[in-house]
Amino acid sequence: MRAMVPWTGMNLLFKDEMDRLFDRFFEPRLGAFEVVGEWMPKLDLSETKDAYVAKLEVPGVEPKEINASVREGLLVITGEKTREEEEEKNEKFHRVERAWGTFVRTIPLPGPVDTEKTTAAFKDGVLTVTLPKTTAAKGTFIPVKAG
Repeated sequence: MRAMVPWTGMNLLFKDEMDRLFDRFFEPRLGAFEVVGEWMPKLDLSETKDAYVAKLEVPGVEPKEINASVREGLLVITGEKTREEEEEKNEKFHRVERAWGTFVRTIPLPGPVDTEKTTAAFKDGVLTVTLPKTTAAKGTFIPVKAG
């Protein structure tokens, strides 16, 4: 029976990591748009009835260092996270995992947006870009009459 359940007995952390690896392997790729910078902040793109909402995690980045634009159906977010100056010149690092440098995220939008009403807000290290849908993208409700 154990042979039929391949993850039985395996460390749950390892299983979660393997699941994430396989999920990322089968995600649609954007080719040249994927990584165009020194690091890539995580992004969520969601949809409401009236808008698309992009949330980008950029801790340690100043809002003045971020630019967002919409071009040809793509949301383009660029920015830069500067490296902290070392306080002590003789400092010895044992591990360096934090990223810094420039980043570019280019995300295709699921539908047309009203660029005149698009807004961007920055709070607690998260950039939120709200892209209102155009009237055509919202669709039109057509009531069906009996008779």
